[in-house]
Order: sequence, then C-alpha cells, then structure tokens
Amino acid sequence: MLELKNISFRVQEREIIHDLSLKVEAKKFLVITGPNGSGKSTLAKIIAGVEKPSSGKILFNNQDITNINITERAKLGIGFAFQQPVKFKGIKVIDLLRIAAHEKLSINDACDYLSEVGLCAKDYVNREVNASLSGGELKRIEIATVLAKQSKLTLFDEPEAGIDLWSFQNLIKIFENMRRGIQDSSIIIISHQERILNIADDIAVMAGGVITKHGPRDEILPELIGTSAAVGQCYRFKD
Repeated sequence: MLELKNISFRVQEREIIHDLSLKVEAKKFLVITGPNGSGKSTLAKIIAGVEKPSSGKILFNNQDITNINITERAKLGIGFAFQQPVKFKGIKVIDLLRIAAHEKLSINDACDYLSEVGLCAKDYVNREVNASLSGGELKRIEIATVLAKQSKLTLFDEPEAGIDLWSFQNLIKIFENMRRGIQDSSIIIISHQERILNIADDIAVMAGGVITKHGPRDEILPELIGTSAAVGQCYRFKD
C-alpha cells in the first residue's frame, strides 16, 4: 500500500524528520503517536503531498509519488483530513460532498454520509460550511467528505483537536465503524488519545523525527502504558 524509504525533511538548518522508513499495508488501521515536536504532523503532510521531503522516496501501490502534489495524490486515492477543518464561505455541505465524491451525488446519498458521522442530515445538508458551525460539526462534515471520496488511504492529523467530549465520543464511534469497514483501504491517524490507540491494528511511535517502535497494538500499547503517564484518555510523552 504505502512505503516510505529513508525520508528526511529539513527546514533551513533544522532537520525535523531524519532517514525515516515505514511500511503501511492494505487493510490496516495505523495510529502514529509520540511527543509533541517529534514530527508526526509533518510526516502526515509529507504523505499527503502538502510538504515535499528533502530526501527519500514515497511509494503508493508500488508507484513513486515522491514528486506528485497533493491534488494528484488525491486522484490516486490519498485523502487527508487537516487538524483544523477548512471553512468554505458560500459553499453548502451538499456541494462539498459532491466535490469529494467527484460525481452528482444525490441528496439521499449525501444524507447517508452525514448520518454515518452522526449528523441529522436534514439539518445539515443545505447548510453553509462556515463559522456558524462548531468545531465538532466541521470535523464530522470533513469526515463525511472523506467517506464520500472513498479514498484508498486516509490520513487524519489529530482529529480530536478542538472538539468537545461529546463530539469526541462520537468520533470514536465513527473510527470504529471505519475500521470495521476497511476492505482494500488503509487509515492512518496521528493521535495521543488512548481510545484511538485502543482501536488501532498497528501503532508507530515517533520521537526526534524517527520511528522508534512499530508493531501490533497488543505489542506496542503495553510498552507505552509502562513508560508513559496516562492523563485522562491522552498519553503525555517525555520529550
């Protein structure tokens, strides 16, 4: 599915990611975790095509996509949900879903996607995607667009950021459903949240711009519990 080979990323004199290699197989739900500043969000942006690595190679379904931009990667089937969803003044939810689906999506189909993310479709399908929506609503609408796109690989960068507890509980249900529905696709989530780590197939731990651990959840999660302090439902890593 996805293979990163010896990826490095430098901004001026600072190297944020150093000689990182990672394989993500099809039908996998991978959570990448680690301390703040370890390069997790930068790595997600490199995979999505928002940032270009300073060196190394990215393969997606055996195709070299290192020099392909975010638009072309989206066409190949890579979806990216930003940490803070973008607001689109003047665009309705139905329009956004149709853009994501690349087709004339029916109202009924659009409502199905909204229902999957816990939104009452009739209340949202014709609303504008703007500042009148809460962070949790925007997050779920963005996930609905991801579902409509039916990406082969979907990345979420700290999807729990900026949402309330009720929205977070619904977010977990959405991810559990997505995990159950994985066929030939894969999901990568950047997160510290224990409840998200608990539903992963695999966990990768980043520190200092490299992957320090990568393996099945049942193997990696006990190590995190043993070496890190759990605060509520979020692991706080030592830098």
